[in-house]
Amino acid sequence: MSSAVTRTPAAASSDALAHFEALLAFETDCWDVHHAISNNRKDFILLDVRGEEAFQAGHLPESQNLPHPRINAESLKNFPEEQLIVVYCAGPHCNATEKAAIRLAKLGRPVKKMIGGVCGWLDEGFSLVEGVS
Repeated sequence: MSSAVTRTPAAASSDALAHFEALLAFETDCWDVHHAISNNRKDFILLDVRGEEAFQAGHLPESQNLPHPRINAESLKNFPEEQLIVVYCAGPHCNATEKAAIRLAKLGRPVKKMIGGVCGWLDEGFSLVEGVS
């Protein structure tokens, strides 16, 4: 008798390779973002796409707040068009990153989602900054 895990066979290794390599083109994680910030290697724009109140209560260092409904060509005019934008929100229970990423992609901007959001950041033991950055 098979388990629910093995009942559906795993993908072929070549398909798994393509899938997981593609994921890295769309996502980054808290550890990699923290490493970039901590080692003065942040070569991306870090965008907190939650509301202003949530941002002020606690956000990632070196992040900027732009709530996802406000993402448009005008609100992005001060960001270089070719620079990667990494978006994050509250965590896995929130889909603001997907909404933000869709808006950014429609505007032709390079974008990645930071998986885990604020919850993941805190789970890794990293600190938040309060107030306006």
